[in-house]
Amino acid sequence: MAITLTESAANRVRTFLANRGKGIGLRLGIKTSGCSGLAYVLEFVDVLNEDDNVFENDGVKVIVDAKSLVY
Repeated sequence: MAITLTESAANRVRTFLANRGKGIGLRLGIKTSGCSGLAYVLEFVDVLNEDDNVFENDGVKVIVDAKSLVY
């Protein structure tokens, strides 16, 4: 399985992380929401969880927890 970012997206994520002054990457995940069931979540990650999977693309770490990985 691979997660890829465009060069432009990777540059933006790096800029956001630098402006925050902290963070190790970007989390891509799911959460239960409304009657449709699931919603996607994007958020910055400061600490890795035990069940996180880390993908690196163009110098940016994309973190996905085990539950979200199947989607």
